[in-house]
Amino acid sequence: MSDNAPSTPVKAAQTEQEKTDFGFSQVEKTQKASLVANVFDSVAAKYDIMNDFMSMGVHRLWKRYTIDCAGARAGHKVLDIAGGTGDLTAKFSRLVGPTGSVTLADINLSMLKVGRDKLRDRGLISNIDYVQADAEALPFPDNHFDIVTMAFGLRNVTEKQNALNSIFRVLKPGGRLLVLEFSKPTSEQLSKLYDMYSFHVLPKMGQLVANDADSYQYLAESIRMHPDQETLKGMFEQAGFEQCDYQNLTGGIVALHRGYKF
Repeated sequence: MSDNAPSTPVKAAQTEQEKTDFGFSQVEKTQKASLVANVFDSVAAKYDIMNDFMSMGVHRLWKRYTIDCAGARAGHKVLDIAGGTGDLTAKFSRLVGPTGSVTLADINLSMLKVGRDKLRDRGLISNIDYVQADAEALPFPDNHFDIVTMAFGLRNVTEKQNALNSIFRVLKPGGRLLVLEFSKPTSEQLSKLYDMYSFHVLPKMGQLVANDADSYQYLAESIRMHPDQETLKGMFEQAGFEQCDYQNLTGGIVALHRGYKF
């Protein structure tokens, strides 16, 4: 290549590659984790109350369905990534019993502490571990868990494909991954209603209950930037998962994706 060849396009491409979405904004990839951490540091104390408030309690049904689909039984090792305040972990703890174990992992220490305190208050101690961990680089051995779940956390990950690859590594052969996440409504009418609720009602609720409208504005935006159902299914397959499928819940506002490691 000539010494006089312009380097600007290369630099521009490199800069573009280093950007990622934070809601509707573009930020440096190295900044996203700390920005997301700030959001969850802000909302951790009111997280459970806001979940009930903004979903009218329906989030509990979505999580219950996820647990039913997981097929957890006595002796299983379960990893609940982005487990937050421990809703799934609490139920898995009872299902796997004293011969099994559940690891509640979250990158955010504030959320992890809220979850730990809540579960200990319920007397759930013996078979639960708490680990601060990045989903993109899970600190666990290969082929270790029977089940991995991730509820409402994948959209906040900087490199989602890296997270799915990491999860595939730590699953045992025969293990399964279940990702419960906000997705794309299946009808145009529902999509319009959902947009109105998300961008006009949700931030006001966040301000009223958690004194934080901006964090819930981000959460609404992050949902819109998350891959749609078919795209996420393809990402599962790219990571090596087989028999991948998904089920739309509440008209596609939420989708449960599943994949198996064979």
